[in-house]
Amino acid sequence: MMTLFSRRSVQKEWMDDLGAEGEVLEQTLKELKTINRLLGGNYVTTSALQKIVEHYPKGRYTIADIGCGGGDMIRIMANWAKKQGLTCRFIGIDANPNIIRTAKENLKDLPNVDFACQNVFDDTFLNEKVDIITCTLFTHHFTDEELELLFKNFKNKSNLCLIINDLHRNPLAYYSIKILTHWFSKSPMVKNDGPLSVLRSFRRNELSHLIKTAGFHSFEIQWKWAFRWRVIAFSAGK
Repeated sequence: MMTLFSRRSVQKEWMDDLGAEGEVLEQTLKELKTINRLLGGNYVTTSALQKIVEHYPKGRYTIADIGCGGGDMIRIMANWAKKQGLTCRFIGIDANPNIIRTAKENLKDLPNVDFACQNVFDDTFLNEKVDIITCTLFTHHFTDEELELLFKNFKNKSNLCLIINDLHRNPLAYYSIKILTHWFSKSPMVKNDGPLSVLRSFRRNELSHLIKTAGFHSFEIQWKWAFRWRVIAFSAGK
């Protein structure tokens, strides 16, 4: 067990296939939406946003959601912003064109939402500076070396902060999601990727090292239920 959890797995998930499409992908996105809602994952991001807008009050915010998937977190953030009386523009970015098409369809009723099919390592990635960059269940898809590059880029492209909502690598989290997906998931992708995503995720000290290496001088990492890390890394002076 110690070997299994002692370091991050580098095994690729099915979701990492940028050509993934069809019924399996649609079922996967549907189940991920449910999992985030039931296990409190949505609040991890909105609570971070609440902290940021209190610290940096302004009339309008531009938020880029990286690895936006089907757009679920953008809708969550848009609903939160509406309740707070805030004006927000959102940019959803994903490297899978099939996912971007799904997100556009899912959020066609929302104003102030733009989408871009971009690879985060391309020179064309996010060619405008935004206030806040959010990543939900996104960062664990990359190696430490890739994340160091990404975080440096995110720091340069955000005026205020980077918000990370991702998993805690923990035996209880791993075996719980393995059992739950085995019995309740209808998606082969979720059954494969759910437990693997925990093995690819982080301990606190690993996240801290990556954030520091990227040049963020002020940041906070908090554990949230269920086995989530909430990271706020300040691009601006705190």
